[in-house]
Amino acid sequence: MPRADLLVWQKGKLYSVFRGTITDAPDFDASADAETLYNAMKGIGSDKEAILDMVTSRSNAQRQEIIAAYKCSFGKDLIEDLKYELTGKFERLIVSLMRSRAYHDAKEIHDAIKGAGTNERCLIEVLASRNNTQIHEMVAAYKDAYGSDIEEDVIADTSGHFKKMLVVLLQGTRDESGVVDADLVEQDAQDLYAAGEEQWGTDEAKFIMILGNRSVTHLHMVFDAYEKIAEMTIEDSIKNELSGDFERLMLAVVQCIRSVPMFFAKRLYKSMKGLGTADNTLIRIMISRSEIDMLDIRECFRLRYEKSLYNMIKDDTSGDYKRTLLNLCGGDDDLAGEFFPEAAQIAYKMWELSAMTKVQLRPSVRPAPDFDPAADAQALRKAMKGFGTDEDAIIDIVAHRSNAQRQEIRQAFKSLLGRDLMKDLKSELSKNLERLIIGLMLTPAEFNAKMMRKAMEGAGTDEHALIEILVTRSNEEIQAMNAAYQDGESTLEEAIQSDTSGHFCRILVSLVQGAREEGPADVERANADAQELADACNAESDDMEMKFMSILCTRSFPHLRKVFQEFVRCTNKDIEQIIKKEMSGDVKNAFYAIVRSVKNQPSYFADRLYKAMKGLGTDDRALIRIMVSRSEVDLFNIRKEFKETHDESLHEFIQVETMIVSQSLCLLTLTVDYTVNPSISTSKVTSSRFTGAGN
Repeated sequence: MPRADLLVWQKGKLYSVFRGTITDAPDFDASADAETLYNAMKGIGSDKEAILDMVTSRSNAQRQEIIAAYKCSFGKDLIEDLKYELTGKFERLIVSLMRSRAYHDAKEIHDAIKGAGTNERCLIEVLASRNNTQIHEMVAAYKDAYGSDIEEDVIADTSGHFKKMLVVLLQGTRDESGVVDADLVEQDAQDLYAAGEEQWGTDEAKFIMILGNRSVTHLHMVFDAYEKIAEMTIEDSIKNELSGDFERLMLAVVQCIRSVPMFFAKRLYKSMKGLGTADNTLIRIMISRSEIDMLDIRECFRLRYEKSLYNMIKDDTSGDYKRTLLNLCGGDDDLAGEFFPEAAQIAYKMWELSAMTKVQLRPSVRPAPDFDPAADAQALRKAMKGFGTDEDAIIDIVAHRSNAQRQEIRQAFKSLLGRDLMKDLKSELSKNLERLIIGLMLTPAEFNAKMMRKAMEGAGTDEHALIEILVTRSNEEIQAMNAAYQDGESTLEEAIQSDTSGHFCRILVSLVQGAREEGPADVERANADAQELADACNAESDDMEMKFMSILCTRSFPHLRKVFQEFVRCTNKDIEQIIKKEMSGDVKNAFYAIVRSVKNQPSYFADRLYKAMKGLGTDDRALIRIMVSRSEVDLFNIRKEFKETHDESLHEFIQVETMIVSQSLCLLTLTVDYTVNPSISTSKVTSSRFTGAGN
């Protein structure tokens, strides 16, 4: 089988570059290797280390020669002997490595559709990511191994548009000529728009025809043209127009068109995150890509998740199984600094897409129609009067009003009843429910000021809270927060200077001025800024941090997107990785938060929410702070990013992760469930009002 090399453009020339981690072993002797494996399995027990070292240091083609030599020398089937001697996940991994690539894919498809259920995600992953040659070889291998037609078996086990697209992909007829017709690009982009966003209902056949047959180069240009027409990405349109397995399949096709390595990086991350590991997915990808593009997958993984694939495998697996996977992975990218050529191109393109994409920020809390502040004030008073408190009624009112409407309720409460609503709520509610409701009743400026004060009061300082607030608020919000913070004793700036020190203090003081530049990127200046940051990477630590501060804390976010894009071109390095590698402590965390917010602020908040809830205990203050402050800004976008990254809705995650610590926080995700099932307890409702319903 020929080696899978990647064609890469560099300096105007096309180079053939091997991107796998497993290569042909030099001085290969199939008979000697067969004997080594035989001896490793002879007698009582087996030498697993010798087996894994041998198998992972030979290419797939060489392993096929070893299988043949083993049968010639010992009259036995090597794969059967391995199955007998090994067990569990390690056995699955080693045996799968011994199959040829086409037969391995064929077995994965067969296993996905045999029996009662269907593993649709496996079908999607394999068929969306293979090229024409790989598809044809898999089809032939399936026929040889199972005596049936793969297309007929897939048709029998699937249905609808999902089935139709799988059949199209099974033909292996995607245009691979590389020739692009500019007129056809525009026509395809217009046809996709007309088939989806422009009409009521969706013409799925048009999506299938174009995405299933056009060349990768052509579709890249179609996606760019589509974004200009629809003012949204093709991915967003697919999410709006399609659903279920068909939606997941079409998204996978688009992701593979954009970047096969990034597609697999996401699949690998999802296979290992959270409790438990999807071992079949992990094994399938590590084997199938080890001789194709594992180096690029590693770089995409680090680029997206700020952690090396090597270290995630190391943390998530164990024993001989782990050692084998790490051999296939081939190295720890956390020890490296520079991108491989393909990964650098992807990183540059990602910043470009970040700059081009027009994101419509969507809140999850909107003004209530037919609003009557006097009636709401009376209803709240009734809920708190007498013995006990009607928490359901309080939640129902507060969670369904905008912040501006809540301020009218506060005023009406005092005008009609001569009482302070905030004091009454504090006396009637307790713990996290009180913090959450009071936070919602404050104005945004008051709430931000209070969160800053809480982050600095007492013995310790919550540096993460200070960073999160100052990095993500607009100039106007920061200035309003400064005014709300005034307590006669000190200004917010003075409090920060008293509670922090060094470069971290200077970064916060710069941000608290609320004087960040606004407006679009200045391309010429962005190039100069990128070069200054690149030069600063070679300077002393103090000088480097000061230069980073002078640019990252003052330039507009659109400008910084361009700066960070050009930084990749200048250095062949990722600005995030440089910050993580060259800086430390709170300074590193502050700069890192700025970069993440510039790249995708809803994604930054989704990550903050995940970290607030994962593991033992919940950071309730962080959870409340984010849910309250973003509910009328971009919480819908945050929900979407959370779902995409963690494969679980924010609604469900809050419900599960906060149940033990603070049931009141579950209220942020159960609006729909609460209206359907009134028996759900009060302490499971408030958080849901702000994420809307579960995604």
